[in-house]
Amino acid sequence: MKISIGKGSCGLAAGAGKISDYFSKRARAENMDLEIGVTGCIGMCYLEPIVTLTDDCPGNLLGDRPDNRPDKIYVKVDQAAADEILLLCQGRENNAGQYELQEEDRAVLNRQTRVALRNCGLVDPENIEDYITRGGYEALRKCLREMTSAQIIEEIKVSGLAGRGGAGFPTWFKWRALRDAKGETKYMICNADEGDPGAFMDRSVIESDPHTVIEGMLIGARATGASQGIVYVRAEYPLAIKRLENAIQQARDRGFLQERVLDTDFSFDIRVKVGAGAFVCGEETALIASLEGERGMPRLKPPFPAQKGFFQRPSNINNVETYANVPWILSRGGQAFAAMGTEHSKGTKVFALTGKIQKGGLVEIPMGSSIRDVIEGVGGGVKEGRALKAVQLGGPSGGCLPAELLETIIDYQTLAATGAIMGSGGMVVMDSATCMVDMARFFLDFTCKESCGKCVQCRVGTKRMLEILERITKGEGRPGDIERLEVLGQHIKEGSLCGLGQTAPNPVLTTIRYFRHEYEEHIERKKCAAKRCKALLSYRIDGEKCTGCTLCSKRCPAKAISGEAKKPHRVDGTLCVKCGKCAESCRFSAVVVE
Repeated sequence: MKISIGKGSCGLAAGAGKISDYFSKRARAENMDLEIGVTGCIGMCYLEPIVTLTDDCPGNLLGDRPDNRPDKIYVKVDQAAADEILLLCQGRENNAGQYELQEEDRAVLNRQTRVALRNCGLVDPENIEDYITRGGYEALRKCLREMTSAQIIEEIKVSGLAGRGGAGFPTWFKWRALRDAKGETKYMICNADEGDPGAFMDRSVIESDPHTVIEGMLIGARATGASQGIVYVRAEYPLAIKRLENAIQQARDRGFLQERVLDTDFSFDIRVKVGAGAFVCGEETALIASLEGERGMPRLKPPFPAQKGFFQRPSNINNVETYANVPWILSRGGQAFAAMGTEHSKGTKVFALTGKIQKGGLVEIPMGSSIRDVIEGVGGGVKEGRALKAVQLGGPSGGCLPAELLETIIDYQTLAATGAIMGSGGMVVMDSATCMVDMARFFLDFTCKESCGKCVQCRVGTKRMLEILERITKGEGRPGDIERLEVLGQHIKEGSLCGLGQTAPNPVLTTIRYFRHEYEEHIERKKCAAKRCKALLSYRIDGEKCTGCTLCSKRCPAKAISGEAKKPHRVDGTLCVKCGKCAESCRFSAVVVE
């Protein structure tokens, strides 16, 4: 019997480390014939810690090998749950069933089509044998022994695989450009500098299935003639870095990374570069500058990295999710991947569901699914029964789409038409309590701070836009501010050098497009209907509900509340600092926030 504990970052944050130690301690103390294993994140972060119980097999929850599914899956496992699971393992009477994965949560997995995430939560990320048992490195063997570089690139072309880092550029085209470039040393680079707030796809794949990224890079190198690989990972991902470095060493030990890989004429090795975590380094030329020890700043193209990349040598850059798809495509054929998705957007896409969502975590769905399919069908809808107001797609430089556009299908062209972008796959769900003006200010504040400063339009323009938004949320909005934001946003998009500046205005422009009335309300009426903009709020006490308990006046730091005990109190608006302490302390809902 084998017990596997999900030890991705989400699982560890929920206490998986302590649960694993407890299982090990009890198994030793009671001399149980029990193997304690490790897996990564299966994507259901809202149910961590997750424990799977299998009978001498690695398991597959999704049916590729139904005979090897885990017998039991347990969620939100604490010490009490662990005790019941151990009783079950001993064949004794137990109540472990109350902790089992419920059908409605199992549906979260069953409604997905997992390609990039196919092994996440199922294999031990620290053991190469688990990956090999599930067919790992077989695609590499096929490419080395049965296919030419042209045939590999053609298979990727047939698949329609496009870059999953945000730009959606055809992968085959970049690989062919590198293959045709002249140079003795070529580089295959993996961009794992995941900087979007609320996005954690790349981190989770590396933490949970690092060998699929390594194999994808090996296949790309075989197709293009690259001999050196670099994975650029941000320093904020220590667990991902640790597991990736361990996987690289294991791959070397097994002969997958070395001179003459698997006794062929192909040689390749990979090293890890830990980056400082600048958002702009998600742009390939800025990433290359950082790799070279320079400040991460983009440069004009052409020349493209395929001609002059890392230290002026031919280079290719794809992100983690793109490489994770490659072994599956080469194993099953490009047509199998192309059969999923739409005419112009093939395959699947991984999304990080965050915000006001019932079932937050990672999901992978075929292109062409609707936004509603993801949020309601997989994610379970909005928390606490509130109405969905908007969804932010594409990270901090993506667009905010209203609930009326939930039927929008997910592909590159359709999303671009709405003003949003696919991005790397962040999906932030917002409910009715969200102020869209403040949300636009939040995202623009991030991109403004992350601008490298090279372009005047981006460096100065985003700052001017942010100043206007801050004025509006403070009740100092002026007539014409909305139009100024629109004009500034368009100039920044047209005049910026890289994708950061070209997309930074998107949250502002889309919220104006779909929620213009909220801007007008902030500027003209000096009111925030969502009651999120502190400066626009006012407090009063309903005399009919107030019992004169005096608790609000005692909690008020500005001494703005007066009144006698057991008699209705009142708020002096000239003294009120709008801290909200009165509303928090009132037990009778007498404090009215307007």
